[in-house]
Amino acid sequence: MKSLSHRVVARLQAGMQLPDLNGTRYNLLRYLAGGGMGSVWLAEDTLLKRRVALKVLDLAAPADDLDVRLLSEARILAGLEHPGIVPVHDAGTLADGRAFCCMKYVEGQTLAQHIATLKLPDRLRLLQRIAEPLDFAHARGFIHRDLKPDNVMIGAFGEVLVMDWGLAKVGVSSLEAGETEIATAVQPMQNSLPATGQGRVLGTRGYMSPEQARGDIEVDYRTDIFSLGAILTFMLTGSAPGELPAASGRMPRPMRAICEKAMAADPNARYQSAAELTADLAHYLTGAPVSAYSESLLERAGRIYAQHRTAVALVSVYLFMRLLFILLARR
Repeated sequence: MKSLSHRVVARLQAGMQLPDLNGTRYNLLRYLAGGGMGSVWLAEDTLLKRRVALKVLDLAAPADDLDVRLLSEARILAGLEHPGIVPVHDAGTLADGRAFCCMKYVEGQTLAQHIATLKLPDRLRLLQRIAEPLDFAHARGFIHRDLKPDNVMIGAFGEVLVMDWGLAKVGVSSLEAGETEIATAVQPMQNSLPATGQGRVLGTRGYMSPEQARGDIEVDYRTDIFSLGAILTFMLTGSAPGELPAASGRMPRPMRAICEKAMAADPNARYQSAAELTADLAHYLTGAPVSAYSESLLERAGRIYAQHRTAVALVSVYLFMRLLFILLARR
């Protein structure tokens, strides 16, 4: 008997999990993808006449905190209005009792697909754009906790979107104490989020920080910095950290140092913000020294030469011609 492929099995399972949209303004169009706690469907918003993505819990999903977590994700997204974060339009409970949230339908490419033809400078600029919505969320007290290449999409117009905030946590906001509006909105959400508990590992192996992999309760925004470093490693080598240890050897030394600092085992040794990481990337792109790497005198001379190659060439030609003129004048 011929075995079914994983894709066929996934589609059969999706067919069994068809959401009941009776009583809603949505018409089901087709299955898009599945995840650990539910499935994503393409639907039509009959009121606004647009296509949307519906994230719906599976019928077979454990009846614990998943419905609370899905609605918490919707509330988090509703409070994070940024071009790099997919907006949520609606949330609630379907006729069959399953929780759902309605989001913008993103047409585009995954991160892995998009970077296939990009050169190194363009990949670094792309990482900077991935970090922008993350820095925005951190400033408002939110931690993603599941950053990985699969959760980054490049839209049809080149927009970079950080997806899937289902494991997001409300942490300590870095906003000024006087900005109480967000703090007031965050606190009720903090109380409604399900506790993860010591020893319960949430995230994706290869991209989660050591403290996250241990199941530590107290993780902060620096766990996302580790994941950013892991994504950068993937973008530069095509592999998750640890999959191909030799792959990092192909990186320029300053770039390898940036990845290593972002993924330091000790959170205090990492970059302390996404903006600090992207600043080092900007320095590398412009030929300036990066904070993560102590260059030798020879490396510094080579970097300065590469940065001012045209000027060095012109000065060298001028000096050569000057020397040649002096020699000829003595004859």
